[in-house]
Amino acid sequence: MKVLDLRCAHGHGFEGWFASNEAFEAQLADGLVGCPVCGDTAVVKLLTAPRLNLGHPKAPAESAPSADGEASPQALWLRAARELMARTEDVGERFADEARKMHYGETTERSIRGQATREQAEALVDEGIAVLPLPMPAVLKETLQ
Repeated sequence: MKVLDLRCAHGHGFEGWFASNEAFEAQLADGLVGCPVCGDTAVVKLLTAPRLNLGHPKAPAESAPSADGEASPQALWLRAARELMARTEDVGERFADEARKMHYGETTERSIRGQATREQAEALVDEGIAVLPLPMPAVLKETLQ
């Protein structure tokens, strides 16, 4: 198993696990390797030192730390986005209709997410319905391995 340090064209660093360097190159050529933050498939492999397991294993960190020991902004954003997705119901393209039904008391209020056009979102705001446009990379909608 090869663990590679990767970076997208937007500068987001992440790790990828591949069966071999050839497997990485093949998946990269097929557009299957994407940034977990923004979904960009313009990915490059960074130079890395070999991993040597010489000591006792350490407990896994909740998110990747930066040089000063703090979680990186990308790791914090991904954690927050995953939490948001776990705590909301995906209503898909019915978002505007569901938001209106809740606002006017036609259905039980709950936390929802989904898709709305700019016009639909603006109409909701005009009606006094609070919405928060938040673009989510497609990669967050998939199960992460």
